[in-house]
Amino acid sequence: MTSRERYINCALGRPIDRSPFLFYFGPWGETLDVWRREGVPHPETAWYEGFGFDPFVIQTAGTVNTLYSPGYVPEVLEVRENSVVERNTLGQIVERRRYGDTIPHIVRPPVTCLSDWKRIRDERLDPDDPSRFPANYGAIAASWMAADAPVQVGIYPWGLFGTLRDLMRVEECLFAFYDEPELVKEIMNDLTDFWLALYGKICRTVRVDIFHIWEDMSGKQGSLISYDMVREFMLPQYRRIRDFCRLHDIPVIQVDTDGDCEGLIPVFHEAGINMMMPFEVTEGGGDIVGMRAKYPYMAMQGGIDKCALMRGHAEIDRELLRVAPLIGKPGYFPALDHLIPPDVPFENYCYFVNRLKEMIFA
Repeated sequence: MTSRERYINCALGRPIDRSPFLFYFGPWGETLDVWRREGVPHPETAWYEGFGFDPFVIQTAGTVNTLYSPGYVPEVLEVRENSVVERNTLGQIVERRRYGDTIPHIVRPPVTCLSDWKRIRDERLDPDDPSRFPANYGAIAASWMAADAPVQVGIYPWGLFGTLRDLMRVEECLFAFYDEPELVKEIMNDLTDFWLALYGKICRTVRVDIFHIWEDMSGKQGSLISYDMVREFMLPQYRRIRDFCRLHDIPVIQVDTDGDCEGLIPVFHEAGINMMMPFEVTEGGGDIVGMRAKYPYMAMQGGIDKCALMRGHAEIDRELLRVAPLIGKPGYFPALDHLIPPDVPFENYCYFVNRLKEMIFA
């Protein structure tokens, strides 16, 4: 079985010869710094080289500009004693600490009203902008087709709720579902128009296997909006995506959302989503074994507690034993439940990967 066949079969719940051996999430940037101080040469590649992973998913966004065009140019606006105010690549004006890494505070989001959104849409989200594709795109597309790896369209920061949140800021985004529902619907509809037009161009020359949607719309308490709101605002666009995927024979429609996402599984399934990730354990309480039994129609990737890697070999073994009933079964992609945190020593990470590999190839 080829790597691509194994990936698709696993996602669709069909027979596989073994579990796919590949990760979606690598280390945080801070983790790479820690590993570098530990003496790991080239940690930016050491986390995946030499382990015998299956070919990773091909991300078309690495070649085709699927973000803003023209893009926002990062710009420092003000330097303060302990912080810096700057405009980032998402068009947000943020304040970040000068020392140490934290989530930046959004001072002003890009969208505060309908005219803001129309300006971004009209000036930066033209799917027909020829500069989105490199001059040698034909040769690159041919190499994707020849590779034994699934091809994916869609990546962070593109989602419906996820992008809306970044455009408006979390609090304003949540209020908008009540106070400005037509604005929310217009942004989500316009985003979907943009994706389908741009990804349709890719599908003319490339066999696409995965349509990925980034949402990050859950916390420890579950979805940040009600399931009725998900159905009203998001599912009509998801159904358009489902129809696009059927038209272009794209078998996997995948959603990435953090936190406790269990309640979203049956709701998303209504609109054709058939794979989700990353099923965080500490942040979301994710019991991946129980959820696979409860929702056999939804393929799942992740669900292995990244925090176990902080605590040593015995804890890693216990965590792998917990998910062992799913190894080798269709519908489950064994992987960590998010990016590798800086508290994980590189040696622990290597132990985890090698133990998981032994289980997959046993």
